[in-house]
Amino acid sequence: MRKYFAIATTIMATIAGFAQPVTTPRTPSPAASVSQSIGISVVTVTYSRPSVKGRDIWGKLVPYGWNKQGFGNGNSAPWRAGANENTTIRFTHPAKVEGQSVPAGEYGLFFVVNADNTGEIILSKDHQSWGSFFYEPEHDQLRAKIQAHENAFTEMLTYDFMNNTKNSSELVLNWEKKQLPVKIEFAVDDIVMANAVEQLKNTAGFTPQGFISAANYSLQNKTHLEQGLKWIDQAIAINRNFAALNIKSNLLRAMNNTAEADKLMSEAIAIANEVELNQYGYQLLAAGQTEKAIEMLALNAKRFPQSANCFDSLGEAYATKGDKKNAIANFKKSLSMNPAPNVKANSEKFLKDLNVL
Repeated sequence: MRKYFAIATTIMATIAGFAQPVTTPRTPSPAASVSQSIGISVVTVTYSRPSVKGRDIWGKLVPYGWNKQGFGNGNSAPWRAGANENTTIRFTHPAKVEGQSVPAGEYGLFFVVNADNTGEIILSKDHQSWGSFFYEPEHDQLRAKIQAHENAFTEMLTYDFMNNTKNSSELVLNWEKKQLPVKIEFAVDDIVMANAVEQLKNTAGFTPQGFISAANYSLQNKTHLEQGLKWIDQAIAINRNFAALNIKSNLLRAMNNTAEADKLMSEAIAIANEVELNQYGYQLLAAGQTEKAIEMLALNAKRFPQSANCFDSLGEAYATKGDKKNAIANFKKSLSMNPAPNVKANSEKFLKDLNVL
């Protein structure tokens, strides 16, 4: 019996040596993360969410100013901006935080909050620490002033993003009745263009579409136009089509080379198919060039006289101009050609608006 007991004891001791606990929910401050895309860049905050639970938060649970915590290395430290491990913030590309440059990477995120609602944000290169007990000021990547605001009550500490623009977003920490805002910015156009350079060295550079999409971004955002022109020339060298010639023409126009732009657009129009010329007509309408749009859509109807959609589109252009007579004539022409359901519905809608149906 003692033999079996000894074996069992040995087995249990061995198991204990390798024992790992099962995964259970973290309480009372559950883990969370929130991300925001700005252009093609992403900001991610990872944190734990304490609750108010009726406690006095600011100036009590979260002391005002810098504080010695009675544990760790003894340095005065900022607030960990959450619970448990470091709250961290990660940038996929170089960013600006409150106007200061920050390299891409992951950082410990800390705040200092004062009684008068002034404060600081601190990004530390020590992002794997527990709280701020071992905070080392010499490892700071950034310190910037912030201004806290009074806010609607929030029970669980929450990070969010608001006031988003093309190049920026405002990271906000909401807890109890305070909000701590931090402006984050990326040089979106520069990042997109640099990324395109690298992508076009890979499979995206094997077809004209990669160069067309990169050049079109340059055109639409009026950025790096010389580079955009080089890319569209590479696309044209692979396949000289309407889409590429149209983009090159508009790039040249944006660079004040109107004569060459007009010449190239004439060539593009000459080789455009029905769909391309129709889309170009709508682009002109959207740009307020109604007469030019009518010219292009009339040309499309002449080239493709069996297309009900061509006459429907031309009717829209005349309706936009306010030429009721020609609009009605073209919508009726479209309906006489047994159009597709969507084209029929569009023509009938316009005729009803024109008090014909």
